[in-house]
Amino acid sequence: MSGIDHLLAVARAYGEAERIPLTTVSWRVFEDTKKMGRLVTGSDIQSRRLEKAMVWFSENWPQNAVWPVETPRPVSQTAQAA
Repeated sequence: MSGIDHLLAVARAYGEAERIPLTTVSWRVFEDTKKMGRLVTGSDIQSRRLEKAMVWFSENWPQNAVWPVETPRPVSQTAQAA
């Protein structure tokens, strides 16, 4: 799986857990409703932006959701600072 594949798997799982569309997930993470959709259709993303998004998901993960098994979960910035 590529980094984008991991990001999309996490985004979809988050959207399902929160019962929101991918456009809303995209807004929460990137403040851009179209970014996730563009990634689905093959667009690219800078590596730092991807890493920042994955940390955002890790720090904002719903308690009732299961993190996708095939995707490594990053350590949150808050946990690193402690």
